[in-house]
Amino acid sequence: MNQDRLFLLKPGFEDPAYPGQLFYCWHCALIEGVLASFPALGDRLHIERVDWQRPRRTVIELAGEDNQNLPLLVLKDGDRSPFETGRHEGRSLIGDPHKILAVLAERHGFPLPHP
Repeated sequence: MNQDRLFLLKPGFEDPAYPGQLFYCWHCALIEGVLASFPALGDRLHIERVDWQRPRRTVIELAGEDNQNLPLLVLKDGDRSPFETGRHEGRSLIGDPHKILAVLAERHGFPLPHP
């Protein structure tokens, strides 16, 4: 993989445990807001929006079955980060939304959130 890949949940999903209701992932929505605010910077990484239902095959292929929680940033092959929250088959995984935002700033030129 020659580019960082960011996995986000598609908004407007249903959860069978809560019939008749639509949901979004607020962690993903936070990152979506930053991406929308700086659209040209988002072109520097591969962004994939996946369905809420599991198994999430495209995520499993890169991050393993145990790492399906989203949002998730998978760094390009061979790269590491001090913000790494896990590894799978040599790939660096970042699964914390705040750490994802820090990596987007560090690696892709996004502004930092104001302290």
